[in-house]
Formats: sequence, structure tokens, C-alpha cells
Amino acid sequence: MMWNELVWVVLIIATFGFQIIGFKIWGKKALYVWCGISVILANIQVIMTVELFWLVATLGNVIYGASFLATDILTEIYGEKSGRRGVWIGFFSLIVMTVIMWICLQFIPHNTDWAYPHLKAVFAVMPRIAIASLLGYIVSQLHDVKAYMFWRSVFSSDNQVWIRNNLSTSASQFLDSIIFVSVAFWGVYSVGVFIQILTTTYFIKLVVACSDTPFIYLAKWIKRKYDIDGDIDD
Repeated sequence: MMWNELVWVVLIIATFGFQIIGFKIWGKKALYVWCGISVILANIQVIMTVELFWLVATLGNVIYGASFLATDILTEIYGEKSGRRGVWIGFFSLIVMTVIMWICLQFIPHNTDWAYPHLKAVFAVMPRIAIASLLGYIVSQLHDVKAYMFWRSVFSSDNQVWIRNNLSTSASQFLDSIIFVSVAFWGVYSVGVFIQILTTTYFIKLVVACSDTPFIYLAKWIKRKYDIDGDIDD
């Protein structure tokens, strides 16, 4: 395995692992926190491009996938209301980060300052990219909660969690990829390049989506064994 792919696997294990550890300690509250953390970190990481599996890809797909894992666990264990609340927490967090950092960048830095150019490079996102991210997130996440509930009614047994999890997340990630890439890049690149970006983006997200399946089973086991409290919005 090449170095980037090895680091990517470690990143997946660390990201989903920390999410489950937080759930074990703080229950539902930790999942809500992850809904905010994941979208903020994803929109910072996405500016960096790497090569994975001989494809050029942006970072952020793993941590962004953690938001889908969080809402899927919330929906699976606590119901649709909790899943939707997690979605709106993430959406609000993304808006707050975008607006607050844009305001901060309006300051004129002191002549001894060294951080402003670096902050500007990270947070001065074009409005088109910010809108693409917000639209992709809210549409795909709300679809994910609804789709999860639908597939749960069709595949309702505990040993079918992997079916409803992967069916809902894979479709939702496709929606997110279509919306984000279309809004952000349509007309910027040729049709051929546009299709390549869309294909590689979805492929990476799909691999991440499939890799979170063991962690949702682990979350259900933890809930049963330790009776993790869900009283935050009861």
C-alpha cells in the first residue's frame, strides 16, 4: 500500500474511532457535536488535493463522511427527530464558520502580523464554493435521514443495519456530489473534466460511506451494553 493510502486508512479509523469513543462517553450529545465538527473540518480540509488510488482527490471526504455516520447513528438509535436535529446543527455550524471567518478577514492586519495571508488562503472561500457546500450538505443530509427511515422499514432487523446504512448513505453522497460539483464547477471546466471530478469525488465518498458500517454496529452494541442516555431532547 502506498503512503497516502495508508495515511487515509489511518484517518478513517481515527475519525470514526474518535466518534464512537465520544458516543461511549457522552452519548447523543457527542454525536451532535460531531455534526458540527465534521462539516467545519471538511470545509477546511477540502482546499488540499492529494493523490489516492491513482486519482486526484480533495481531502475532507473522510471527516465529511463522519457527519453521515453521526446522523445515521442518531436515526438508527434515537429516531428521525434526532437525525434531523443533527443535520440542522451541522448546517448552522457551517453557516457560522463561513460568516464569522469572513468578518474576521475584513480586519486590516498589523504590519507585524504573519498569520493573515494563511488564514485568508484557508477561509476566503469564493461565495460559489460556500453556496455549493451549504446546498449539498442540507439536501443530502435531510435525504439521508428520510432514506434511512425508509430503508429501515424495508430492512428492519438488526442484522440488516448494513443494508439500510449503505443504501441511504450511498444515495445521499451521490446527491451531495452532484449538487456540490455542479454548483461549484459547472462552466468552470470542460464537460469531460467536470465528469471526471464528479466521478472521482463520488468514488472516494462511496468508499468512505461503506467503511463506516462496522462503526454503526459498534455504536448499537455500546448503546445496548452501557444504556447510553438519549435525554438531551426528550
